[in-house]
Amino acid sequence: MTRVVTLGEVMLRLKSPGFERLFQSSMLEATFGGAEANVAASLAQFGVDARFVSAIPANNIGDSCIAELRSFGVDTSAIKRQGERLGIYFLENGANQRPSRVTYDRAGSSISTLEASELDWGAVFEGADWFHISGVTPAISATAAKLSISAAKAARERKLTVSCDYNYRKNLWKYGKKAPEVMRELVGYATVGIANEEDCQKALGIEVDVNVTSGELEHEKYRALAEQVLATFPNLERQVITLRESHSADHNGWSAVLHNRDDFLTSRSYEITDIVDRVGGGDSFAAGLIYGLRAYKGDDQRALEFATAASCLKHSILGDINRVTVSEVEALMGGDGSGRVQR
Repeated sequence: MTRVVTLGEVMLRLKSPGFERLFQSSMLEATFGGAEANVAASLAQFGVDARFVSAIPANNIGDSCIAELRSFGVDTSAIKRQGERLGIYFLENGANQRPSRVTYDRAGSSISTLEASELDWGAVFEGADWFHISGVTPAISATAAKLSISAAKAARERKLTVSCDYNYRKNLWKYGKKAPEVMRELVGYATVGIANEEDCQKALGIEVDVNVTSGELEHEKYRALAEQVLATFPNLERQVITLRESHSADHNGWSAVLHNRDDFLTSRSYEITDIVDRVGGGDSFAAGLIYGLRAYKGDDQRALEFATAASCLKHSILGDINRVTVSEVEALMGGDGSGRVQR
């Protein structure tokens, strides 16, 4: 069995209960999550051999974090137990016209000081055919940026497929580099690019006439955006763009497009109402896409539909990680979205 490897930061997630404002009550719900960790855990739920690489402190919080990852079936053998702290993020779940809000407390986290030279890439990528990383990791620190690029380069040298979710986070790029300065080098090693409506523009500095705040999504403009990214990065075999129409905090339209240099494919569109938790939605899409491209080889349309359906279901799951199975995703792909009780 081949393996998917992901590298990034995992954090302690502290969320106010239900739809309360942060610290409205004296309680916070504690779980763990982070872009590439979410992808690994979701892939493990799909039955994929998934390894997560990171640095996590050798204390009881780190122990609990690793135990949770293992509970999903994630291989944690390549995690370095070092550094001073696990990053934290605080989440306030939005409702109706009040948006969700994330507050980071992750400065000086263990992975921010992890050097590429501390990892044996041969051992990290042993048995692997795919490597995934996001734009969150190189935004953490200059050291993490070098680590990200070294990892992607090492993966390509070993002929792995490399997927990169551009994942622009404006509040993280604080160490003197602008996102495109780092991300363009990182994406130069990727074969599959994943983005939302604005990531291509903000993370890569590629501008097209696409209004990401408009109420309507024009697929032809996203075709032009994907083609411009593919023209800029000849190494990319596919560019995928997720399309979210935010009617309110708990009502979104959800779909995606994929350009594989030959065809421009469009997924089914979902109207998602009464959203439980949209954090991790992009990660669930990335995991679904990786699964789909590996499982349905040669059928990019089916892979795109699997990714979109998997992420649609994630909006009904509390927490960062998508706790759904392949059969549940394929049922939704087949049109079973009634939500009726399964007996």
